[in-house]
Amino acid sequence: MQPAKQLAQVVASLADAEHNLFTLDDLHGALPQLSRAALRALLSRVQRDGWLKRVCRGLYLCPKAGASGGRLLYHAAARLRAHEFNYLSLESVLSDAGIISQVPSNWITLMSSGRSHVVSCGGYGHIEFVHTQKRPAAVADQLTYDTDCRLWRATPALALSDMQATRRNTDLVDWEMARESV
Repeated sequence: MQPAKQLAQVVASLADAEHNLFTLDDLHGALPQLSRAALRALLSRVQRDGWLKRVCRGLYLCPKAGASGGRLLYHAAARLRAHEFNYLSLESVLSDAGIISQVPSNWITLMSSGRSHVVSCGGYGHIEFVHTQKRPAAVADQLTYDTDCRLWRATPALALSDMQATRRNTDLVDWEMARESV
């Protein structure tokens, strides 16, 4: 069987509405006999045929598997930094809590034990990872697991603390609302 058809067949059998994102390593596992260069060339062909769509560097979406329920950026963040300590915080959490007046459109912010970096996901938006040295044990009581996003989520109090610790602009913060929710 041709590698393109084999890859498409493997992706189609594994993908569903809940699991539709694949890393380069996931896809290489389907065709381990290919070199990385050959796999990248194959991915270009598979994308052209519509079996996969590139979300960002090293992460691909199977569009035929169904939607992520508007949570694609969150799921992508979870996959991209799966081996780091990450949690939703900063403007994303404060916006959801109604503490900042503007809702970040197609932009999510996370604290991460990895390096600070903004990942462009093309038309899907951006994922901003902001480095933190906080240990999971130090903030565990201020985190809840968000099953829809597949990420840990900070309390508004922790998100405000993170905003101040990272010296982010707090001009949009409604401090009265912040005091009520903290």
